[in-house]
Amino acid sequence: MSQTRPRSRASDPARAVPGSAEAIAAATPEGRDRWVDLLRVGSLFVVVLGHWLMVDITPDGRIANALAEVPALQPLTWLLQVMPLFFLVGGVAHAHTLESLERRHPVGRGRYAAFFRARALRLLRPTLAFLVVWAAIGAAADLTGLTSRPGDAGRIAREALVLVPQLLWFVGIYLGACAFAPLMRDLHRRWGLGVVAGLVTAACLVDLVRFGGGPELVGNLNFALVWLALHQLGFAWRDDLLTIRRGWGMAVGGFAAMGLLVGLGPYPVSMVGLPGEAVSNMAPPTVALLAQGLGICGLAVLLRPLMTRVLARPSAWRAVVVAGPFAMTAFLWHLTALLTVLLVTRAVGVSQPATGTLAWWLTRPLLFAVLATVTAVLVAVFVRFDRSPRPAGPSRPAGPSRAARPRTPARPWADPLAAVAAAVLFFGILVVSIVGVDVLGNRPVFFLVADVTPLVGFAVLGLGLVLLRATRPQGDAQAR
Repeated sequence: MSQTRPRSRASDPARAVPGSAEAIAAATPEGRDRWVDLLRVGSLFVVVLGHWLMVDITPDGRIANALAEVPALQPLTWLLQVMPLFFLVGGVAHAHTLESLERRHPVGRGRYAAFFRARALRLLRPTLAFLVVWAAIGAAADLTGLTSRPGDAGRIAREALVLVPQLLWFVGIYLGACAFAPLMRDLHRRWGLGVVAGLVTAACLVDLVRFGGGPELVGNLNFALVWLALHQLGFAWRDDLLTIRRGWGMAVGGFAAMGLLVGLGPYPVSMVGLPGEAVSNMAPPTVALLAQGLGICGLAVLLRPLMTRVLARPSAWRAVVVAGPFAMTAFLWHLTALLTVLLVTRAVGVSQPATGTLAWWLTRPLLFAVLATVTAVLVAVFVRFDRSPRPAGPSRPAGPSRAARPRTPARPWADPLAAVAAAVLFFGILVVSIVGVDVLGNRPVFFLVADVTPLVGFAVLGLGLVLLRATRPQGDAQAR
C-alpha cells in the first residue's frame, strides 16, 4: 500500500476512540491471521457450550451425560468436537513464537528452555489457580463429612471432585505438544507435510495393533501421534501449504474416513468420551478421531478466505479481540458454573426436563443464559491469573531495565532440564485430571498401569514446577 495514500478518520489510530472497533482494527498488524485468532477463541467456547449441553444431574442424583442418555445426539460431536482446531491453531502460534525466538536468540543454547518456560507458564498460571480452589473445595467437603455421606449428596460430591478436573487433560496434552514443538518444527522444515503423513500412518498402525489383539496399552501412543499430527498442520498453515485444494481433500477425505471407521467399527459414533463405553475415541485417541480432526481442520481451511474478509470488518474483529483474553479462563471454570447451577436448582426443587424432550430443548437457552452469567462472575474473579504479571510499580528499587541489563548466557543444562520438566509436568497434570483433587480423601484411581491417588498427582505436578523454575536464566533469578 502506498505510503502517500490518505487514511480515513476511522482507520487513523490517533483519531479513533480508544477501545472502539476502529481503534482495535487500526492497531492490529496488517499481516495478522485473524481467522486463526477466531478459531482459538471459538473452539474453546464451543467446548464450553458442548459441555453445558451434555452434563446433567439425574433425578436419582447421578452426574450423567446427555449423549449417553440420548444416543441420537452423538453425531453432533462430529462438528462439536473442535479440540483438533485448537491444536491446529497451537501449531500456528508455536511456529510464530519459534521464529521470533530464532531472530532474538541466534545462538541455540537456552532457546528451548525459554520457549517451553514461556508457553508452560502461560498455561499453568490459570490452571494452578483452578486447582488451588478445587483442592480447597475438596478439603472442605472431606472435613465437613460431605464426601463420606451415604446417598445422593455424598455421591455427587465425590463425583464432582473427579469430574470437574477432567477438563485438565487438554492442558496436559497441549503442554506435551508445546514440549515437542521445536523438534516438530525442525522436522516440518525438512519434510513438510510428509511429517503429517508419517504421524497419521503411525497412528493407524497403533490402532491396528490395539484392535488386532495386541496389548491395550499400546493405544496410549496415540495420545502423542494423533494430537501431534493435528498440531503439525499448524506449521503447514503458517507456511501456506494448506491450499484450498488440500482443504477439500482433508474435509472430504477426513469425514469420509471417519464415517467408514464408525460404520465398520470398532469405533463408537461419539467423538467425545462417554461413561461406560467399551471403546472411547478420546482416551486414548483413535484413528476415527484423527479422521474427524482432519475433516474439521479441512473445513477451517476452506472457510479461511471468506472469514478473512468477514474479520476485516472492524466490528467483527473487535468481538474476537474482546473475547480472546477470557476464553481460557471461561474454559477452566465453566464446569464449576454448571455444577453450581445444577446443584442450586436441585436444592430449591427445580427439576430438569427429561433429556432430549421438547421441554428439555426449549429450556436450554434459559439455562445457558444463567450459566453464562455465573461463568462471567467466575471469569471476572479469576481472569487475572490468565495474564502475564505486570512490572512492579514506582516502589520498585531503581535499576537498569531488563532490556538494558547484559544478557546472562543460558546455563548449559537449561534445555535438557526444561525437557525433563516438560515430561514431569505432562504426567502430573494428566494424573490430576484422571484421579481428581480429593487430596484428603485420597481415593486411588487407575492410571495407565496402576492405581494412583490425588496426592501422587499433586506431588508429581509440584516436582515439575520446581524443575521448571530451575530453568530460569541466572540473571532473571537474581532480578527477582
